[in-house]
Amino acid sequence: SRFVDFHSAASTCSPSRASLLTGRLGVRNGVTHNFAITSVGGLPLNETTLAEVLREAGYSTGAIGKWHLGHHGRHHPSFRGFDYYFGIPYSHDMGCTDTPGYNVPPCPPCPRHVAAARVARKDCYTEVALPLFENVTIVQQPVNLSSLAARYMEEAARFIQRASDSGRPFFLYLALAHMHVPLEVPPPPPTSSRGIYGASLSEMDALVGQIKQVADSHGKGNTLLWFAGDNGPWAQKCELAGRLGPFVGAWQKQRGGSSAKQTTWEGGHRVPALAYWPGHIPAKRTSHALLSTLDIFPTLVALAGAALPPNRRFDGLDVSPVLFGWSDTGHKVLLHPNSGAAGKDGEIETLRLAQYKAFYTTGGAMACDGSTGSAEHHQPPLIFNLDHDIQEQEPLDVASREYQAVLPAISMAYAQALEDIATDNVSVADYSKDPAATPCCNAQHVACRCQALRSHAAVLHRRTEIRAMQLCL
Repeated sequence: SRFVDFHSAASTCSPSRASLLTGRLGVRNGVTHNFAITSVGGLPLNETTLAEVLREAGYSTGAIGKWHLGHHGRHHPSFRGFDYYFGIPYSHDMGCTDTPGYNVPPCPPCPRHVAAARVARKDCYTEVALPLFENVTIVQQPVNLSSLAARYMEEAARFIQRASDSGRPFFLYLALAHMHVPLEVPPPPPTSSRGIYGASLSEMDALVGQIKQVADSHGKGNTLLWFAGDNGPWAQKCELAGRLGPFVGAWQKQRGGSSAKQTTWEGGHRVPALAYWPGHIPAKRTSHALLSTLDIFPTLVALAGAALPPNRRFDGLDVSPVLFGWSDTGHKVLLHPNSGAAGKDGEIETLRLAQYKAFYTTGGAMACDGSTGSAEHHQPPLIFNLDHDIQEQEPLDVASREYQAVLPAISMAYAQALEDIATDNVSVADYSKDPAATPCCNAQHVACRCQALRSHAAVLHRRTEIRAMQLCL
């Protein structure tokens, strides 16, 4: 099934991942903006992850790919419910590599000498190489981006095979580096019109297809695959960012800045989404239900026969009736948090009610030309009817009958949402920084360089226990 009104819970990296793994928005789980390579904290430890719930229910749990929810101490994925982890601790532009890939602006490779390390460039990490972890061990630093996708595929297949051999159901959270810069693919042929971004998209498509084949080979119909994006295009990266399609946020574009990643315009958080489960989810079906990555947590918990963690509220829904084609009803109200473009990070100042989208604050992120759109506050809110204006070009006239008819329902939904959050058990993430928290396998070598074999790699933390549904995310 394909979902065409599906949204990321935030339009930037750490908050969208935190919400997927907790079913809660950043104003509840504490993750409102991105963590740094020197971050001491991460997703608060009193928040319960999807992996923790499913492992308690008997699942083998694995995470492969980008984490970006804290890497220091017990914030590392190996301590957040995952039996196995293989991947990078944050975005793959947050560290130098010997294979920098395509970026705007281009970044230099990791320095090999101290003198070269002093040549810093804005927007490029030159001091610390990007590490690759297996569980709590750095197995490569800097990581080779050219072979990373293939390694993810190998480890995913190995994890599925191990789980199948053990007879236990499994949950695999696969967070690919695509389609974030730097893009690491061979240059497309001169005859190609798809460019570097298209080549990277093709590579991701092939990798997802391989995962599907592996899952099918272990019993077709036993495994649910749920694919979704984490945010819209990173517009300041120009031709390497992808395109918005019809979700152009025209009202904002007329006032400057980007209406994609980091914004609450449709181009920031409406993402592609597919679900595949032969014999359970109807093929070739398109659903217009209003859904979110927030729904993944409660839906998978319900399908696993587990219980939601107590003493907290969730922003996601069990949408299994929509997955199975029994219903096309998703959220009536969906909240979109500020994600860096305007307003306080994590605050709720945009919401969706049926086909209506209301903005109490608007703003544009950095565009390809370097411009941004100033924050503007709206009271009463700007309201768009997305059924008639998916480009978000012309807000409803405040004096119109339609605006006056829908405003009371929007105002009530907004007030109820804020009250619900204010009376919930909420967490606060530690965003403090310390250079000692930087992942480094060889502090004596420039850029923390090491290429250790697995058997001789540097173990950063002592683990008391490593335990070697089929649900694949």
